[in-house]
Amino acid sequence: MIDLIVDGRAISAVAGSTVATALLNAGAIEFRASPTGETRTPLCGMGVCFECRVTIDGVPHQRACMTIVGEGMTVVTAGRLT
Repeated sequence: MIDLIVDGRAISAVAGSTVATALLNAGAIEFRASPTGETRTPLCGMGVCFECRVTIDGVPHQRACMTIVGEGMTVVTAGRLT
């Protein structure tokens, strides 16, 4: 298991899984917001749609579905975890 921080909360994820998987398993209901404020979550799961963008270790617009979790990684979403 890998420990990471998501929106200030510690979560655990399976080593080798993607950030998107970790967020969804932790109950994330919103990854980002559109320019008009609409909720966005992963759609394609393979890096094409860019709906899963989050900030990872201070770098914005990272595709959560294409990024493997790392120990101590910090992720910021535009939403919240349930």
